[in-house]
Amino acid sequence: MELMLLTSIGEIMSYVGYVLIAILVLLVMITVHELGHYIAGKIFGFAIEEFAIGFGPKIFSKNKKDGEIFSIRLFPIGGFCAFRGEDKDSQDPNAFNNKKPWKRIIVLIAGATMNYITALLIIVLMFSVWGQPALMTYKVTENPTYAVENSFYERDVIVKANGKNVYLVTDLMSSIKGVEQGEKVKFTVQRKGEIIDVEITMRTDTHFKSIDDTAKLYDALGISYSLDEKGQIKDSGMYSTSLYPDFFTMIGRSFEYSFKLAGTIFTVIGQLITGALGLNSVGGTVTTIAVTAGAIKTGGMRYLMLISSLIGVNLAVFNLLPIPALDGSRVVFTGIEWIRKKPINRKVEGIIHTVGLVVLLLFAVIVDLQQCF
Repeated sequence: MELMLLTSIGEIMSYVGYVLIAILVLLVMITVHELGHYIAGKIFGFAIEEFAIGFGPKIFSKNKKDGEIFSIRLFPIGGFCAFRGEDKDSQDPNAFNNKKPWKRIIVLIAGATMNYITALLIIVLMFSVWGQPALMTYKVTENPTYAVENSFYERDVIVKANGKNVYLVTDLMSSIKGVEQGEKVKFTVQRKGEIIDVEITMRTDTHFKSIDDTAKLYDALGISYSLDEKGQIKDSGMYSTSLYPDFFTMIGRSFEYSFKLAGTIFTVIGQLITGALGLNSVGGTVTTIAVTAGAIKTGGMRYLMLISSLIGVNLAVFNLLPIPALDGSRVVFTGIEWIRKKPINRKVEGIIHTVGLVVLLLFAVIVDLQQCF
């Protein structure tokens, strides 16, 4: 009994460690984002009041000679770079809203740019050390011999589908979407170390409704799987593996992979808007931390870098969306001011951003609660 208790305590402490690492990853990515704003602001001479890591009460604060404040705050999820006159009028010529619109736009998009660059560097390092992510057929519904055509073999590594590079399940789905049952699709696979082209006959149609249609994908490709009591896939017959292309190919595919991640985010957003994807498929900050911790526990450093790159691209894309309170919305308001030669009423803009922030926070809480229940 005592041994079981000690084992349970050890497992809990171990998971707490993974959660702390996950929080650190999120904090680093947010700090990188705010650092992008800060660096661009300094280059163009913007007056900066405070650069903060975390949010909530200050636990450390240092005043610089030029009046800037650097602070570390209690809660390690968040951060900000506060520009003078960002949400109100100011007489200071270096205040945010007194700078030229094009300079403000550069400062606003600099955060997302830094997130993307960081994610890209992580992807390059990940591809260099662990190889390019790929999909391997672990178990197929049929057991073909080499005399049988139009079927995957066990341990086929899928390199391309319909001429498109495949890294993720979502790539595979988008590459063959819309193919009818009985049609053949050309795949490039690595089979027993040799790169070959094969034609696979679709067992069902591939009219996927959302990225959750993985079971339909497996049915079409003849991949084995089973479902749990909630109807979710378990014991998948396809899993992630690695390919090791040459250096220059790896660099090119690093860029492509980052674009694929961004495309997946846009796909999810679009399917949420149309209702093809339910809210239970997404999560807020708490879910992000939980998923990150689970990934680190499962796959170690490789999965840590994989999730970090995904978070980086996610922050880059999401912050540039024209949603009130986000950088993308502020870019839109600044662009309108640039065209009109005068700003929209600052108070009205401030109210719009405040309401947007409240809605975003509520949405994050709702989707997190939905994951719990």
